Amino acid sequence: MTTTDTALAADIDATCRLTGEFVLRSGQVSNEYFDKYLFEADPLLLARVAREVAQLLPADAELLGGLEMGGIPIATAVSQLVGLPVVFVRKKAKEYGTAKLAEGPSYDGRKVVLIEDVITTGGAVRDATNALREGGAVVETVVCAIDRSPAGENPLADVELEVRAVLTKAELDAARDAAQA
Repeated sequence: MTTTDTALAADIDATCRLTGEFVLRSGQVSNEYFDKYLFEADPLLLARVAREVAQLLPADAELLGGLEMGGIPIATAVSQLVGLPVVFVRKKAKEYGTAKLAEGPSYDGRKVVLIEDVITTGGAVRDATNALREGGAVVETVVCAIDRSPAGENPLADVELEVRAVLTKAELDAARDAAQA
């Protein structure tokens, strides 16, 4: 298991796994969905996830990059634990005011660790990585709460991004199976 909180997989699975027919951001259709907002809205569960994310951060991280929208609560909670500032990364630059892609401190030349809630194909992370790199950020790692990508595959290898996950889909499946036994 990737997390040191052995009950976390069971608690996350029980809180946020939904069944039905769902269209994912990638366009894929799935018969299950991990509604991350259900664990992010629970302060105790969010704190547990944040503690695990904090343990997965590279030692040389300078900024956390919370991805809109689900990565923002996790990044904020992790920031409070580790004392690193957060850059809030939009899906696209706003078209008014400062017209920024990312709100917060300057990231030019700084090592930004992206924080995401759920990764399946990595589309939003890929877009954010490319945009932040164009703005001068050094982006090498993303830490996510749940990695739904196929076991043993890095969906972000094409942008040379290391994926570190608190929980994998296999771990959540094992927790569900144990709860049903």
